[in-house]
Amino acid sequence: MDFVSGFATGLALIVAIGSQNAYVLRCGIRRQHVLALVLFCALSDALLIVAGIGGAGVLIRGNTLLMDGARYGGALFLASYGALAARRSWLGSQMHLDNAAPVTLATALLACFGFTFLNPHVYLDTVVLLGAIANQRPDPGRWWFGAGAISASFCWFSALGFGARYLAPLFQTTLAWRVLDGLIALVMGTLALTLLLG
Repeated sequence: MDFVSGFATGLALIVAIGSQNAYVLRCGIRRQHVLALVLFCALSDALLIVAGIGGAGVLIRGNTLLMDGARYGGALFLASYGALAARRSWLGSQMHLDNAAPVTLATALLACFGFTFLNPHVYLDTVVLLGAIANQRPDPGRWWFGAGAISASFCWFSALGFGARYLAPLFQTTLAWRVLDGLIALVMGTLALTLLLG
């Protein structure tokens, strides 16, 4: 029961549209470094969830310097990526799967690192919130809850990354890429503003 509860709670927090999900979706449609990005995202979540259950949530919640650094750094990172997506959408430049410029694995992982670890919400969701919910359970229930949340992350990112290929026929047109990049720019810009104003 703890595992199922952790799976449902983890899925509810992870599925929300965010910068990390948008990036994995975009790379999944382009079929670039999907396995590496899926593993990076899911393993990052696993690390943060285990840290939260282990008690790191208390430290993060009380460290305003860490949270402010992540907040302003994350806002700058998201705004920059959003501006690039808005530019791609406006110019409509790189738009067919067969002639899309390849992204190196290092570049893809670096961007994913930014979307993951420069986002204060990831710490609040995984370390603080999931950690607090898990720690309301006695051992070994809290760890079963964590295992469920980690499993939800692996399932979600696998479905998002590898399922995106089924959208590929839709993204043979310039218009579809412009719409996707426009939506990504909107999500990134909104999240950046949320971080700055929140």
